[in-house]
Amino acid sequence: MQRSTRSLVPVAAAALAVLPGVAAACSTCGCSLNSDWASQGYATSRGLHLSLREDYFDQSRLVSGSDRVAIGSLTLPSEQEVQRRTINRNTLLGLDYSFDRAWGLSVQLPWFSRDHQTWPEGETTLSSSHGQGIGDIRVVARYQGFSPDAGLGVQFGVKLATGTFKQRFDAGTAAGELLDRGLQRGTGTTDALVGIYKFGYLTDSIGYFGQAMAEVAMNARDGFRPGNSLNVNLGLRYLDVGIVTPQLQLNLHGERRESGFLADRANSGATLAYLSPGLGLKLGRRVDAFVFLQVPVREHVNGLQLEPGRLWSAGVQVRL
Repeated sequence: MQRSTRSLVPVAAAALAVLPGVAAACSTCGCSLNSDWASQGYATSRGLHLSLREDYFDQSRLVSGSDRVAIGSLTLPSEQEVQRRTINRNTLLGLDYSFDRAWGLSVQLPWFSRDHQTWPEGETTLSSSHGQGIGDIRVVARYQGFSPDAGLGVQFGVKLATGTFKQRFDAGTAAGELLDRGLQRGTGTTDALVGIYKFGYLTDSIGYFGQAMAEVAMNARDGFRPGNSLNVNLGLRYLDVGIVTPQLQLNLHGERRESGFLADRANSGATLAYLSPGLGLKLGRRVDAFVFLQVPVREHVNGLQLEPGRLWSAGVQVRL
């Protein structure tokens, strides 16, 4: 098969590039890995494509500005809340349908499992919470009929307010109180999603992609409006290794401060960059898998926030 023909295979792959809902006040993380392009799980032919992705990251590093803050250097009780740790185990179910070579629609259903610990303002005892359930569903349409090879596309859609924002602490002096809005599984708002992506080949053996997606909150909800954000993903892959495809991505995430009287404005908003090596695996004619490690290479946060030292992602995609 000629390389110009093979370039048609991944044209739908950027449609699900942004992982929903995990960037949050006091605990921002990038999580913008493009796993769909990584595993080459889509085609331009009509049909349904299913994907399942698991992400794990332990936010235990306190960061202020671009500097690491040692937990032992903090004096408790503090005049502000100090977060200790947030462990995230997230599952993302994706459904993608191609109507034809130019048009397609994707739906993402996230399931979050999150353990959180914090020292409330004026306290020396940790308060904790454990919650799991669905997050905010995303519905994204795409159009890629600009060129014969379908290598250029645009995305547009919405993030729906399906995740709860009423979770409360389970234990500690804050038991029964609501978690910060930025730590809830949903924002409570409806957000607009707009993106663009481009695929191509640098050589016969090296493919590339570039993708950008903006998310803009269209309303506020119960005293809270999330900060608008932008994710930019750049990637390379080496094709001529058989069933294994080495990959490398640069994932950039920028997010503005929250607003509203329930927002933690001082400790929200960040600019983050991750370097993400990984592998794509061909498990069968219709089945692809991937595994990735994300490592932060640049961090700048407002106030004091928790950041992960590494993020793991693995998943599988099936073409029906």
